[in-house]
Order: sequence, then C-alpha cells, then structure tokens
Amino acid sequence: MHRRTHGHPRRAGAVPGDGVLSGLRRPRSGPWVDVPRQDGRVVVVTGASAGVGAATTEILAHRGAHVVLAVRDVEKGRRVADAMRAPRHLLDVRRLDVADPDSIAAFADGLDLDRVDVLVDNAGVMATAYRVSAWGTDDQFATNHLGHVLLTALLLPRITDRVVVVSSQSHRGADLDLDDLDWSRRGYRPYGAYGASKLANLHFLAELQRRLTAAGSRVRAVGAHPGSTRSAITQGAGNGLMRRIGAFGHPLVSMPPWQGALPLVYAATMDVPGNTYIGPDGPGELRGWPTAVGRSRAATDPDFARRTWEVSVQLTGARFGL
Repeated sequence: MHRRTHGHPRRAGAVPGDGVLSGLRRPRSGPWVDVPRQDGRVVVVTGASAGVGAATTEILAHRGAHVVLAVRDVEKGRRVADAMRAPRHLLDVRRLDVADPDSIAAFADGLDLDRVDVLVDNAGVMATAYRVSAWGTDDQFATNHLGHVLLTALLLPRITDRVVVVSSQSHRGADLDLDDLDWSRRGYRPYGAYGASKLANLHFLAELQRRLTAAGSRVRAVGAHPGSTRSAITQGAGNGLMRRIGAFGHPLVSMPPWQGALPLVYAATMDVPGNTYIGPDGPGELRGWPTAVGRSRAATDPDFARRTWEVSVQLTGARFGL
C-alpha cells in the first residue's frame, strides 16, 4: 500500500489545502488528508447528490478532477453541485438510476467522453421495504450491486485506471443466498438484504480484479467503505425505529460525510494494488482515517465470488469481455 504522507499544515493543527479541507483539525495521529492533484482526470461517481458520494465528488473536483455526478434526481444533483466548494465547470450532472437497466444503458450511451479514468460505484439504498427489481431480485441487491455490475461492464472499455467498489461493514455475517435473491423462500429482512448486497459488492471486486489480471489489463478494481458516517441513507430504512435512530442517534457516534468519503477518495487516487479494500483505521472500522482493511471469510471465498459473478452477469446481461 502507498505510504501515507502528511504534508505541511499552513498553521498549527490545520489540514493542508484550501476550500473543501481547509479549517479541519488534524488529530495528533496525523490522518491522511493530502489528496493528490487530479487535474485532467475524469471520474464518474454514482449516488453523488448526497452523503459520501457528494463529499467524494466535492473533494475530487476541488483537487482538479472533472467529475460526472451520476444521480437519480438531476435537479437535486444540480443544486448540490452549485453548492459545492469546487469549480462548477468541473462538475457535470447526469441522470442515472442504477436500479433501472434502461437508465443505465441511456447513461452509458449518452456519456460523451472518450475516457473515464475512475468509476466510483457508490450509489446505494439501505434496509428499504421489500420491492422486486427489474431483474427479479430484491431492490437492494439490484440497486447496490447489479446496477453497478451492468454500469461497470458498459463503461469498462473507456476506463483507463480503476473501478472503486463501495461496500460496508454490514457484509460481515451476511447471508447471501444466490438461489433466493428475491427472498421468496425466506422472510424478507431489510438489514439482511442490505448485508447480502454489500457482500456481493466484495465478490464483484475480487472477481473483477481476478479477470482483469488474467486478461493482462492495466485497469484495477479497488474497494472502500466509509465506516459509520452521517448520511441520509439510514432514513430510507424500512423500519420506523431504525429511521428514528438514524435521524437522532447516528449523528452522535458517526463521522461527517467528508471524513467518511476519505476511504473512497484514497481508493480512487492512491497507488494501491488491485483488490485492496480501504476503510477507517479505528476500532471496528467505524471511525478513523483511510487504511487497508480486511473482510469476512465469505468475502474472500473465490468460488463464492465466481458464482456471484456468474449469477450477476446472467441476470443483467452484462458483457465484460474478460
């Protein structure tokens, strides 16, 4: 993994840089916040109108990247982009619903860019009420996993550097039943379905990197998770109690979005090997600063990952050529 660098603060205790990261206090442990310049690089971030997606977008554009905000609600995306502390001409808002195959195809077809240096597969929903997706799975598996599989396949011929797959600590202990992806044989559990989709993310990461390596591609796949971060995603939970906990309790113990975004930014910008997984360095990976982290035994099972890939490709019709 790339050695951490700390730079030289402008004033005692301050993080170097201006705009997005200015005024933030540097703890004594010396966290990584020195995001390298991204001038000339093109990045696509899904789910870029809120939470860590918006923060990732703002940080990368502030450092000079041209960022495509791939969002369901274009008007909201434009408002968010207009409010960012980054050059507005570097922010390009495009419509994308990662749960809708037609929207994904239209986004890829309409993306008039010769290249995409980095794709950040970030968009997601959490613990939502049961709904069957266009692919016949539960909606969380479709939104958090299948849509990004198809999007990555469509953009891969133009990707020059890497794909960042965003997962979660919720992958640990998850029950991913590839023969019951619509939960028709089991009682639907919103948080169980969320964890299963996040485990599928890590299977996709590992198998994508395996296939890229076998094909001799210079493109790499890197994973990241934001730890416990203040985000609107918990407000979509299907359980009323958890929505209240998310609205009132979560902010007390979680990180601000800019800090939760740093593992994603690290994964997108630093020289790390393919299939590296970046998360916070604190206890339980809930808070802290970017570092390489581990994953569950199920997430490192190559046969399980290969089967998840095969099922996902069959459902979406994605063609990777790998």
